[in-house]
Amino acid sequence: MASRAFRQAHSRAQPTERPDSRTHSTDGPVAAAAAAAVKQNERERLEIERLEARVAEQTPARGSQLSDVTSFDFFPLSENSRRGLRICGFVTPTKIQVGALPHALAGRDVLAAAKTGSGKTLAFLLPVLEKLFRLRWSVEDGLGALVVSPTRELALQIFEVLRNVGKAHTFSAGLVIGGKNFREEQLRLVRMNLLVCTPGRLLQHMEQTPAFDASNLQVLVLDEADRILDLGFQKQLTAILEHLPPAGERQTMLFSATQTKSVKDLAALSLREPEYVAVHEHSANATPKGLSQSYVVTPLESKLDVLLSFIKSHLKQKTIVFLSTCRQVRYVHSVFCKLQPGIPLCALHGKYKQGKRVEVYYEFLNKPAAVLFATDIAARGLDFPQVDWVLQLDCPEDTANYIHRVGRTARYNKQGKALMCLVPSEVDGMLKRLANAKVPISETKLNPAKTTSCRQKVASVVAGDKEIKALAQKAFMSYVRSVYLQPDREVFDATALPLDAFAESLGLPGAPRMPFLSKMKAEHEKGGNEALRDELRGKKNVNRKLQQLKEKIKAEKARKQEAKAAAC
Repeated sequence: MASRAFRQAHSRAQPTERPDSRTHSTDGPVAAAAAAAVKQNERERLEIERLEARVAEQTPARGSQLSDVTSFDFFPLSENSRRGLRICGFVTPTKIQVGALPHALAGRDVLAAAKTGSGKTLAFLLPVLEKLFRLRWSVEDGLGALVVSPTRELALQIFEVLRNVGKAHTFSAGLVIGGKNFREEQLRLVRMNLLVCTPGRLLQHMEQTPAFDASNLQVLVLDEADRILDLGFQKQLTAILEHLPPAGERQTMLFSATQTKSVKDLAALSLREPEYVAVHEHSANATPKGLSQSYVVTPLESKLDVLLSFIKSHLKQKTIVFLSTCRQVRYVHSVFCKLQPGIPLCALHGKYKQGKRVEVYYEFLNKPAAVLFATDIAARGLDFPQVDWVLQLDCPEDTANYIHRVGRTARYNKQGKALMCLVPSEVDGMLKRLANAKVPISETKLNPAKTTSCRQKVASVVAGDKEIKALAQKAFMSYVRSVYLQPDREVFDATALPLDAFAESLGLPGAPRMPFLSKMKAEHEKGGNEALRDELRGKKNVNRKLQQLKEKIKAEKARKQEAKAAAC
């Protein structure tokens, strides 16, 4: 397949006959263009020969990894890729890039594990670009590479890096994610050499776009594979693999921050004799060296006071604030916009439509100082340069979640700081888990003199705005429910929450009525809450399945309308 692609590209560039130098009408520009094409073709051919010789010479032994590489010049990369790296300011490769690139450039399958913010994106994009360049891939060769990402935001970010680093290459590339016009994507797909996509949207095109053809695929990349599986895309991934050439006929790279059993099962299904690259496997800490981490113990009802005081103390810095639920993000963002702390405020959560997510992403990205209130949708993979602080206002569900949250700062060997707020009932259990996960963290004490109380102002805002009051009630209920449904009972104890005090801190006169709260107390007195938890989880799953069914019906209806319009 590689030689066929080369022959096609080579034959297209050859002139059929040398033009007569005595003709000067319209043949002059044509002849000049043909001559330039021949020269460019010859330059590429010679460059590819040199690159392939260097790849063969520098391919490491299986099971080995390089170290102490201080420049991208060490690697056998095309001049087009080098130009892209220079434009983007990439000079020194990171550890995961040093470990993965030699094997990936040699065409081997790669199973890579590395800390968040370690530079995984370049570690797979450069081999993709180089593979297609050395094959002299063109539009006529069809789809050559697929990069599958768990979320739209991460896919968008990967695509932006691809556009910048691959600027000097001539491949056609596309972004295929939900929230975009499906019909427009169908029309563009035919001309694409490289696609960055989310699993659901990719599978939709595989099943509903007649012109979609992945039979000539050379490279498959699964980025944040653990997150893809966490989000429930196991069946979609299996179906996607069935539409692709078998593992032995394509190169596959699987990147993941954690190597869970599900990830290993996926690797066994999709990879063939992979090289395992884990540059941080034996490091003393699970988080980056430049990250300073601390926690503060605060009553639940004082969290908004801590948040406002923190923001006012860091008005010239960029901060991401993590909360547990979408409703909390909406409420806190709305209230703090009314409080006007003196810094731009943004909000990002899963209920936003794609256009809004992209807008918020770039808004926060382009501001020198700002606060982003976010759910864990922003905890995986998203790269915001120069984030100074990560503040976890709500306790993460586990250590993996903690590591991904704090990984939004101290990226690419830079410095960063992280602060986690814990209520008293969460302290012992969470600190124990962080210690077991090799996360270095120290306690910091609140300074009462620097803590600003916002309770009266919040109550005034909520009392004067019905919409914000409704948001406060929903935020209260969603937080209590999220704590109650957490599987780790040693960390999360909903019965220990001071509900009335918490409600008052949100500006409410008292705790909203929640039918399951009385059941929770009754079950707790009996010594078990499993039946109630199962009931609540069941309702949540039913709602999710109903939403998925609605989306499927909507997509099918749109497809029929498009087919009807095409027939007319």
